[in-house]
Amino acid sequence: MSDYPEHLLAREPAPPYEGEGPFVLWHFSEDPSLSRFRPHTPATNPDAPPLVWAVDTRHAPMFWFPRDCPRGCVWPVSTTTEQDRERFFGQSAAGRIHVMETGWLRRMSTCRLYAYQMPTAAFRPHEVVGGYWVTDLPVEAIAQVIIDDLVDMHASAGIELRITPSIWPFWERIRESTVAFSGSRLRNSAPRPD
Repeated sequence: MSDYPEHLLAREPAPPYEGEGPFVLWHFSEDPSLSRFRPHTPATNPDAPPLVWAVDTRHAPMFWFPRDCPRGCVWPVSTTTEQDRERFFGQSAAGRIHVMETGWLRRMSTCRLYAYQMPTAAFRPHEVVGGYWVTDLPVEAIAQVIIDDLVDMHASAGIELRITPSIWPFWERIRESTVAFSGSRLRNSAPRPD
């Protein structure tokens, strides 16, 4: 998409996906009653400054999961080796792969998400994590979009969704590879297999 501000990001962005809309900032939640977002410090990082977080349209699929669902999202970038392309994408026509655990499948199939469109002028790109945007100001959501079928969202976008008993064998290999990746809520994963 020509309007994607790739030059502002801290890392090379994920590839576009099927049906990707224009550049917009989103905040995803399972709470349907949000409208005003105030900066806060996450409980998992008490030393962080209070911020409101958003994600751009290109990276929004990383949030097409129940909030606490552990997942790994990967995509090739210009520095990905041919060996790693073959290793992780050789048996797939997808340009992005998302992995989740079987223990979360029922929750995934029943989850309703609310995507809140945020005012882009208030946000700046996060200095470390590409695709994430932050502000230290309170902001009002512009619109709310309901997402009822998260599995279908992946399928419609051409993103391969893998479901596995444990994310750890995949995640340990990804961390040592040349593909770009993002992991969320890994602390909620099943115990590491022996």
